[in-house]
Amino acid sequence: MVLLTASSGLNIGDMIVQLFFFVILLLVITGITSFVVLFNKRGKQLDRIEEKLNQMSDRGQ
Repeated sequence: MVLLTASSGLNIGDMIVQLFFFVILLLVITGITSFVVLFNKRGKQLDRIEEKLNQMSDRGQ
């Protein structure tokens, strides 16, 4: 009877493993998205800083 119930479908261990890997997949996707957004924001910030420095150097000449 134990063999029949274990092989008849997903047991709790299989569900835990699938949930674990699903969470890992979500974390990887979230991490990549966060990295891209952070990289994009940092680039825009550097562009703004460069523009301010250019304006300051133009005033000094």
